[in-house]
Amino acid sequence: MNPVTFLKNVSREMKKVSWPRGRELTRYTITVIVTVVFVAIFFALIDLGITQLLNLLVE
Repeated sequence: MNPVTFLKNVSREMKKVSWPRGRELTRYTITVIVTVVFVAIFFALIDLGITQLLNLLVE
């Protein structure tokens, strides 16, 4: 497939996409940010716990 045909196909498919409205986009963005913060805190606590456990075993 040549690049021009590919780009035409991409353009045609992008017109079919259902883009979120303002309120939906805001809700999705907040959900993503809250999830990322939660996962970051979760893994930071797990890392801290494993570090403390290893320090107890080494000493």
